[in-house]
Amino acid sequence: MKRFGGFSMGHWWSIVLKEFIQLKRDRLTLGMIIGLPLIQLFLFGYVINSDPKQMPTAIIDADQTEITRTVVATMKASGYFHIVGTLPDEEAGRAALARGKVLFVLNIPAGFTRSVLRGERPSLLVEADATDPTATGMALASVGQIPRSAAIKDLTGPLASLAGTDPAFGVQVHALYNPEGITTYNIVPGLMGMVLTMTMVLMTGLAITRERERGTMENLLAMPVRPIEVMTGKIVPYIAIGLIQVTLILVAAVAVFHVPFAGSVLSMYLAALLFVAANLTVGITISSFAKNQLQAMQLTNFYFLPNMMLSGFLFPYLGMPKWAQYVGLLMPLTYFNRLVRGIFLKGNNLADLWPNIWPLMIFTVVLLAVSVKFYRKTLD
Repeated sequence: MKRFGGFSMGHWWSIVLKEFIQLKRDRLTLGMIIGLPLIQLFLFGYVINSDPKQMPTAIIDADQTEITRTVVATMKASGYFHIVGTLPDEEAGRAALARGKVLFVLNIPAGFTRSVLRGERPSLLVEADATDPTATGMALASVGQIPRSAAIKDLTGPLASLAGTDPAFGVQVHALYNPEGITTYNIVPGLMGMVLTMTMVLMTGLAITRERERGTMENLLAMPVRPIEVMTGKIVPYIAIGLIQVTLILVAAVAVFHVPFAGSVLSMYLAALLFVAANLTVGITISSFAKNQLQAMQLTNFYFLPNMMLSGFLFPYLGMPKWAQYVGLLMPLTYFNRLVRGIFLKGNNLADLWPNIWPLMIFTVVLLAVSVKFYRKTLD
């Protein structure tokens, strides 16, 4: 092969071939190179939606007339509201909003139709879970058109005079938990989950691969300890680190960003403890599969990206397509975002938090069992 000023094309081509062969042998890295761009393409293409539609809405109809049914149908026709059922009273509506079962509750008082026909111009009440202003903003802006649309259908003939320049009835909106629509109140609590996800998974993801690369794994395997003892023993120190991070973020959220804290500190630390444990089991599982620290870091990034995109942290969860919502339900950050925002802004109690606590517990147990199962198999 020719040389150009001391540069050997033969030597250069040998190095190129060597790198291709190594890349071919490292299937994990090759898969990441191909898979990550595709995942980013689909996630950004399908998930990003700042104007979500078909959001769960409950109805409290104490009047039950043709006009109130028209109001509900008009609300549904806007495309923003998906009617999931009826509730008996305002207390049930507040409970459904607190637990995240619905984002909106339409409350129609008794005697509403009679007041409309008398020209008294009564009001409906729409209560909204405004913890995420991006998710509810456009929908709340659309409710002002409900009186006009309903009047076109029902207030005709002898009742046409009621559909004059002024609406026959009004709509009052109560944006609960974040009435001013301050995005900081939504973002800062969510950052707690993001920070814990990245740091906890990364630190434990490197735990066992570090032992292997330093040559100390043989000593660890020779010790009279069981895999479950090794796994849990490596997790515990990082739990303490995670709780320290929670404390720092909690103090900064309240003292620096002035995010209201309506819940219990004990509930906050309980939720954080479960979430930290879930992420640590993810890291330990990654370290059981990864052959070196580079692979562990690649797998951590591979895990982190869907969590960030599909958990409702950056984009409204209900604005995503159904398949993305189902994938998001497999990720601990989805549940922790609901927990931490519920504790901060809603003051949720344990009964309200439980629907998002038990999935974290199951996730942790399953991942710990997987990591223990593959411990000996991958570390021989």
